[in-house]
Amino acid sequence: SLFSVHMVQHLLLMLVAPTLLLAGGPITLTLRASTPSIRRRLLWVLHSPVVKAISFPVVTWVLFAAVNWGWHFSTLYDEALENQLLHYVQHASFLAAALLFWWPVVGVDPSPWRMPYPVRLFYLFLALPQNSFLGVALLSAGTVLYPHYVTNLRTWGPSPLADQQLGGVLMWVAGD
Repeated sequence: SLFSVHMVQHLLLMLVAPTLLLAGGPITLTLRASTPSIRRRLLWVLHSPVVKAISFPVVTWVLFAAVNWGWHFSTLYDEALENQLLHYVQHASFLAAALLFWWPVVGVDPSPWRMPYPVRLFYLFLALPQNSFLGVALLSAGTVLYPHYVTNLRTWGPSPLADQQLGGVLMWVAGD
């Protein structure tokens, strides 16, 4: 019903859940608990050219930003509010992009790209502007960007525009 609450959900999917999942070392745990044949296959996948390409920090940063901007500034966001399957795809893409983005930062599991700690900090610092600009764009929009929130009539809470502005503030402040 509220864009701002939905934004909290997206922030949890992109900032909290992936870091906690990765801190648990799921790849390491799987490698330790697997049989030798499964371990060899998993290591082959981890060292494959595809995983090396999609886990390259520049690629993960761009993917993280593109997923965020692509969903929020296209018709897909509003369509996902009307279509449950597309909504699941949206949330899965947020989580998948975030897992790839945070993987080299958390650094518990083996990764094709190990970054020194100062580089990790710089990598995170570079993510701030794109998140800030997206939050500010949502905050400063003069009209409601997603028709679903206008047509979804409710007798409580802030107006759709005030709710969108609150969502922009949450993305800007909490996202940074």
